[in-house]
Amino acid sequence: MQLLENISIKPYTTFGIEAKARFFAEITSVDQLKKIFQEPKVAGLPFMPIGGGSNMLFTADFNGVIFRMGIKGISVTKLDDDYSLVTGNAGEEWDAFVNWCVSHGYAGVENLSLIPGMVGSCPIQNIGAYGVEVADVIEYLTVYDKETGEIVTLQNAECKFGYRDSIFKHEAKGRYVILSVTFKLAHHPAFHTKYGAITTELDAMGITTLSIDAIRKAVIAIRSRKIPDPFVIGNAGSFFKNPTVGADHYSRLKAEYPTIIAFSLPTGSFKLAAGWLIEQCGWKGYRKGDAGVHAYQALVLVNYGTATGHEIISLADEIMLSVFNTFGVHLDMEVNII
Repeated sequence: MQLLENISIKPYTTFGIEAKARFFAEITSVDQLKKIFQEPKVAGLPFMPIGGGSNMLFTADFNGVIFRMGIKGISVTKLDDDYSLVTGNAGEEWDAFVNWCVSHGYAGVENLSLIPGMVGSCPIQNIGAYGVEVADVIEYLTVYDKETGEIVTLQNAECKFGYRDSIFKHEAKGRYVILSVTFKLAHHPAFHTKYGAITTELDAMGITTLSIDAIRKAVIAIRSRKIPDPFVIGNAGSFFKNPTVGADHYSRLKAEYPTIIAFSLPTGSFKLAAGWLIEQCGWKGYRKGDAGVHAYQALVLVNYGTATGHEIISLADEIMLSVFNTFGVHLDMEVNII
């Protein structure tokens, strides 16, 4: 393991924002991970693990240690005729892991295709798309506890998953380093196609017999049209969470905006499509300098080249104020601001 100093982290994040880490290391084993926390040179400094760097926006240099988790490997334990436990190590690229699962007939993550990032970071954000959240299929995690120096197992319930949320963003923030994630995946799939975009795409593809492979291809086609490739235009995917409002608020909005996009929740409240709200406020395709809103998906903020983190945040603040003034709805940022 090399502990590098004053390293640009721009190549390690999908937003492509220029920032430096005081120290940087690539971790490919648990022994290396333990060693870095014992390194005298970095004693007392903050540590930050990153995977694919796909859900973070740097607004300044990081005066600490950034380490990139590169521990790879996939293993399977069959439970019974219906399910298997599939474990992906933290350094596995998420979409490659999904592709592996689909190609081997393990169902449950196909709707989460083409989401950027690594297996190790997927629980932190509780990534989700097209009616599925990763928490739906996570069985347990293996983590390194920095407070005790031990490797421990966290069951699904201990992670306190919520909408784009988990314990790792709150009381356990900074305590654990995720080493692996174990998923309970089905041999006989239950297809999730309730989102109209998937059904429409499957029809356009001429699919008459559902399969997890067909759903993966449909999701990839949809996401490829809507979300820019971060290797071409810097972005972190969806920048804002879809907000939730009460039934009364929704009724007022529906009366004034009949085409509003919303999904009813079991609680009686409604989840609104943040992208629709932003687009109605006229932000879709907006650009100021190199900070902008994607032309095909208003939920995605982009860096056209040399935008700074502060410029992206400034744009986000303007959008949030605009949506609140128009709809009375608060937007929360999904991206981790550093």
